[in-house]
Amino acid sequence: MNTEETSNICGLKREDFQTTINGKHTDLFILRNNQGNEVAVTNYGGAVVAIMVPDRNGNRANVIQGHDNIQDVINSPEPYLSTLVGRYANRIARGEFQLNGKKYQLHINNGPNSLHGGKQGYNAKVWDANQISPRAVVMKYTSPYGEEGYTGEVEVWVAFSFTDDNELVIKYQATSNKRTVLNLTHHGFFSLAGIANPTPSIENLECQINANYYLPIDENSIPTGEIRLVEGTPFDFRESKSVGKDIDADNEQIHIAAGYDHCYVLNKSEEGELSFAARVKEPVSGRTMEVYTTEPGMQLYTDNWADGYKGQNGATFPRRSAICLECQHFPDTPNHPYFPSVELRPGEKYTQKTIYKFGIE
Repeated sequence: MNTEETSNICGLKREDFQTTINGKHTDLFILRNNQGNEVAVTNYGGAVVAIMVPDRNGNRANVIQGHDNIQDVINSPEPYLSTLVGRYANRIARGEFQLNGKKYQLHINNGPNSLHGGKQGYNAKVWDANQISPRAVVMKYTSPYGEEGYTGEVEVWVAFSFTDDNELVIKYQATSNKRTVLNLTHHGFFSLAGIANPTPSIENLECQINANYYLPIDENSIPTGEIRLVEGTPFDFRESKSVGKDIDADNEQIHIAAGYDHCYVLNKSEEGELSFAARVKEPVSGRTMEVYTTEPGMQLYTDNWADGYKGQNGATFPRRSAICLECQHFPDTPNHPYFPSVELRPGEKYTQKTIYKFGIE
């Protein structure tokens, strides 16, 4: 192994991410752009374990939560910590849906629901990975028929690339040999102040979300089916405001989620267009992150259940120390026929593109 592979600014060691699980090898891949900034990702669940970008004074810090070795990634108290999520991101009520007149029962792992693919979703799989350039890695996973109760064998490719404009670009592609449902996302836990011990609260982040509507949820965090205007509610981020401003508002929806854990209906002029979804700014460091996606929805999650567990390089992750902006189709879509379809048929190709662009102001 040459020094080029071992020297990096995130302080992570490649050998700490190398092991064999069921005959498949895990590894760490460093993506570096011409500004010297870095993204580090492992092929165990596609977990992004570092994004090293500068603040307004040029000081680089890691702005995504993760672990510094493969065992901690596997055994994380937060199993979806900055990982890929599938076969179905978010929740399906009672783990049940019908397709082609046939009822499917999924693994229940979140109260009465199936969450993020079930007992062992794509976050807990070793993907076949190929680093095709210094700034891009492609990962592939074949999801077998019947996995977690889903029908169809699905082949999934995900490409992570890091551009010279400090954009982490995530492109997805998938095909299936049978009619099935598919909803993929990446569950980045972003901490723009930089991870630390303890990692600072995200409540002073300034956040803007390009959505006039959101999906209210029931007591089990399942969409009620209503598509509700954000206007006049704590969910209105059309104009930039601090995340903490309404996070503890006396509001039934806020109470159910203990903060924000809701899907926004992104404003689109046409289905599938790559468009602006959100922007967050960390006022102390000046770091910004813009989100662009082809997806119709984006889950805003404010890390409401973390308890200060340990992350990489001595960092700890208290409650509300990260913001998640998960671009996806809507939760429980198979049980809401008028939500944008998540069906994938043989001969069709699932595609998605989401961009996280880092900057300074």
